[in-house]
Amino acid sequence: MKINEQVLERAAKLCRERGITIPTFAQQRDPSLIPEAIRSRLANVGLHDTDPINLYRITWKNEPVAKGGGFNDGNWLEFPSSLTGVSARIVGILGKYFPTGAHKVGAAFGCLVPRLVTGQFDPTTQKAVWPSTGNYCRGGAFDCALLACHAVAILPEEMSRERFEWLKSIGAEVIATAGCESNVKEIYDKCWEIRETRDDCVIFNQFEEFGNAIWHYHQTGGIIQEIFERLAAASDGLKLSGFVSATGSAGTIAAGDYLRTKHPHVRVVAGEALQCPTLYQSGFGGHRIEGIGDKHVPWIHNVRNTDAVAAIDDEQCMQLMRLFNEPAGREYLVKSGVPDATVGRLGDLGISCICNLVGAIKTAKFFEMDSRDVIFLPLTDSMDLYGSRMEEQRASGGAYDAMTAARDYGQYLRGVQQDHYRELSYHDRKMLHNLKFFTWVEQQQRSVEDLNRLWDADSWTETFAQVDEFDRMIAAFNERVKQG
Repeated sequence: MKINEQVLERAAKLCRERGITIPTFAQQRDPSLIPEAIRSRLANVGLHDTDPINLYRITWKNEPVAKGGGFNDGNWLEFPSSLTGVSARIVGILGKYFPTGAHKVGAAFGCLVPRLVTGQFDPTTQKAVWPSTGNYCRGGAFDCALLACHAVAILPEEMSRERFEWLKSIGAEVIATAGCESNVKEIYDKCWEIRETRDDCVIFNQFEEFGNAIWHYHQTGGIIQEIFERLAAASDGLKLSGFVSATGSAGTIAAGDYLRTKHPHVRVVAGEALQCPTLYQSGFGGHRIEGIGDKHVPWIHNVRNTDAVAAIDDEQCMQLMRLFNEPAGREYLVKSGVPDATVGRLGDLGISCICNLVGAIKTAKFFEMDSRDVIFLPLTDSMDLYGSRMEEQRASGGAYDAMTAARDYGQYLRGVQQDHYRELSYHDRKMLHNLKFFTWVEQQQRSVEDLNRLWDADSWTETFAQVDEFDRMIAAFNERVKQG
């Protein structure tokens, strides 16, 4: 990455004045590498405070407390067979304990920081534009607040009320585009309008920014491997057999590329809404699973490394949301044999997390997995971000009672089948790769040569290897800030 010395010096001066230093990717993966002086300062800072020191809390390893927490070995939740109905072990890694309450703050960091520490983004004169369907623009706005720069959030007008309220509260400029979750073309059009009319903006498009995938490859893939090693040490014969991740920007699913290097036979499964089955059957449509499924194949999705696609009914997710969170639903689950401790933590799953859980159950059934098999999934965010969606469901569906809970448990949880599930052949994957042409070459000015290069497995290996160079540049930037 080319260095712009003039911009770099202005950025360093700003960080010096604000007392800002930036963590390396290595420190985010292993917080024991963080200097003790910084760890001590965190003792007086809340998890969601817009204090620059919280850059060091962009990690999967925060202690699960609201203020003053240190670091741990990661936060995860194992779903027992009494809930899933399968013998395979299904484990979710919790995004709730990131600043902002969602792991997308890390993906945004992976896009913004490499440009900041090379002088390709000027925080003193430019604004960072975050096109998103929700959590990514929240993460980008939070990172901007910590790094003393301005954020512009672009998201569909039908996203949850909480997202808009939070973005305004943190001082971001907010642009609402037409449509719902899957209306990403409208977001892209707004980005082109900004490029052509405003010279003070830099677009950080999560669907094409490799920093998104790089962050998840190392951080999300890394924490899954560590947790698996811990589980395997306590139980002989375990296999890391699956990784299920709903695809929005396709950043998170890059963790599967990392896991493949450790477990060659792992099955990497992409989830999406049945109402917008782009990967499942080249389909389209609107849906209600916020954060996933956007009627195109993201540029940064390495579809060559995707083994299967699970299409999940959004109505199933909305009803399970009520089963997991309504008092009558939780009471029914306990009576059905699900441990109280598990039921008490089901609020840690946002809507797309429920989609991932259903996809993991489908995967276990489709591949006939048993108790030796472990499937991981990301729990991107929690119900803390979807209070308005619960209100809407109550208004439209009425009171939730034991009879409704029994229906939802039987139909949408124990009734999970292998339907709408597609194992991908080599040619299936090549077809999905070729679908990128219509968005990225025809609409977004990428070249056919670039598209063909993405089919080369070596190009992905080289892309993910950039993290060492990122860390070298971050360290050099911090030294520049320090020396003045």
